[in-house]
Amino acid sequence: MEKSKPPISDGSGIANQIGEVMIRLRMSSHDAHYAGSLVDGARMLGLFGDVATELLIRLDGDEGLFRTYDSVEFLAPVRAGDYIEAVGRISEVGKTSCKMVFEARKVISPMTRDEGGLAESSAQVLTQPLVVCRASGVCVTPRSLQRFPENRRPS
Repeated sequence: MEKSKPPISDGSGIANQIGEVMIRLRMSSHDAHYAGSLVDGARMLGLFGDVATELLIRLDGDEGLFRTYDSVEFLAPVRAGDYIEAVGRISEVGKTSCKMVFEARKVISPMTRDEGGLAESSAQVLTQPLVVCRASGVCVTPRSLQRFPENRRPS
């Protein structure tokens, strides 16, 4: 199991003030796209997009736009029934853009009878979250939409 990397500070302090944003949800059978109830990796990117939106609202008072991913790593499978925490943090703030880092962690997983489960509904809280995906990217909020321009670097 991989350990979480520490967040990166932007030096201005605003990233630390906003802190980390997290969404936790259960992957359902509707999320399963492949054999073996495997969830499509794009589902993690969708969660990261939701986390990025909250971060931009906290920074700028506007949803902004996700411009690009510069790195995506799929590290472990996600299946229907898994509980996933998607977390993100702003790592650098510019005039209109900001860099963000994301991580998705499996925190609860279904248990089969072979693994000690008593029924199909058996599940276990993982003693250590399993990192299933990491990514980093850039989001943009046009200046005209920034309600909190004091959070941004001066021109």
